[in-house]
Amino acid sequence: MPLSSAFAQDVLTYHNSNARTGVNNKETILTTSNVNAATFGKLFTLPADGLVDAEPLFLSAVSAGGVTHNLVIVASEHGTLYAYDADTGANVWHVTTLKTGETTSDNRGCSQVTPEIGITSTPVVLRPKTGNPVIFVVAMSKDGSGKYHQRLHALDATTGAEVRGGPVDIAATYPGTGDNSSGGNVIFDPGQYKERAGLLLAGNILYLAWASHCDIRPYTGWIMGYNATTLARTTVLNLTPNGNEGAIWNSGAGMAADGIGNILLLLANGVFDTTLNASRFPVNGDYGNAFLRVTTKGGLAVGDYFEMDNEASENGSDTDLGSGGTLLVNQRDSTGKVWQLAVGAGKDSNLYVVDRTNMGKFNSGSNNIYQELAGVLPGGVWSMPAFFNGMVYYGPVGSPILAFQFKNAKLLTSAVARTSNAFGYPGATPSISSSSGQVAIVWAAENSNPAVLHAYNAKTLVELYNSNQAANGRDHFGVGNKFITPMIADGKVFVGTTSGVGVFGLLK
Repeated sequence: MPLSSAFAQDVLTYHNSNARTGVNNKETILTTSNVNAATFGKLFTLPADGLVDAEPLFLSAVSAGGVTHNLVIVASEHGTLYAYDADTGANVWHVTTLKTGETTSDNRGCSQVTPEIGITSTPVVLRPKTGNPVIFVVAMSKDGSGKYHQRLHALDATTGAEVRGGPVDIAATYPGTGDNSSGGNVIFDPGQYKERAGLLLAGNILYLAWASHCDIRPYTGWIMGYNATTLARTTVLNLTPNGNEGAIWNSGAGMAADGIGNILLLLANGVFDTTLNASRFPVNGDYGNAFLRVTTKGGLAVGDYFEMDNEASENGSDTDLGSGGTLLVNQRDSTGKVWQLAVGAGKDSNLYVVDRTNMGKFNSGSNNIYQELAGVLPGGVWSMPAFFNGMVYYGPVGSPILAFQFKNAKLLTSAVARTSNAFGYPGATPSISSSSGQVAIVWAAENSNPAVLHAYNAKTLVELYNSNQAANGRDHFGVGNKFITPMIADGKVFVGTTSGVGVFGLLK
């Protein structure tokens, strides 16, 4: 495929867009007819020096060193960022985010990201109309004195060189008396956090969200905004400032943004203040286990929220919403009204749909929510859904991938399609490729040894291909990794593992 014709297929952020739908709607090469073991399979693997926890990203037609490449960007937990030629597998450049004398962080006594913590979250790319694309990435490190650092880097996508004054050390305080507070402020301790959720770029501001190491206190729920031009921090919000916990995990999913100044996210277990003010917001500003809409105009602030009526038991049993990612959709009902909705789910097996303009807040007696489908996601969700053509695709733990259909702006109460195979922990995060709404394929990776890439017809979820089908392990591509999100661009599928990225496409 000519480089110029692939430009619209750039994948610059987690799950393709800030709505986090996971759809590449301009994929004309891969079809339901040619994705099968006879004509489709592994082309090569891209090596990495550590676990690949971040979703790979794709930049088409980038001039680097006088040569035009389609680039795939790969981040490792060893703190290395790579740019590979997506068509040949050749390494174009690679850089370390570590300063001289530093190492990656140890696992901080938590096995969730182990044995090292470097780059965990999916970067985001700014591609201006003129000039070189810029890759923004957050990396964790440890210096020779044992001090931990979280840094925001801005890298020229053509060379990997630091630009825009980067890197900058991440630091913040916020008014409150919660965990790790002093003098009336909670203090961000870089050693107590990792950035798990993918970076969000909205309105020239980079939004960073922070998770803990397991549930090891002290920690609280931080979101920070940095100017993408200067890398100066411009805004900060703590979601449990007078309490504790409230991590932002989302199984690696980036926070969602609606394009009109709102961020939507799911918060993990933590303190929720059941004493509400006259507007029904928690008096102490603690929102543990909530579905949140955060406004960005004039600085970060909670604009609305939904909290389930059994929040105390869910918080107490670590059955939180924060294990899942947030999906934004607009749906038209039979009267013609367009509903602005957000879809989310976590560990309690329920599927929640909120009206983004009126989320429901908290009522101890019942949930005042747009729609709740109780128990339809057996095993719970540690993943991100995808959305295509009115259908929401979820991959719960130990379950098939399930497709739920919108009708009259509400989800039907049971799945309309499911895969024949189930996915063990942590379930699956589907991605979707289609050509202008036609010949759509659902892709999902299985966390197994060896890892397995699956492809399904998006309408029926009948399997088209999996990477175990070819003889002699032809399409095996490494050991599976948690929370891996397939990325599809320019006729290829890119899937992270514990040691690199498998690249799949049509066989020659």
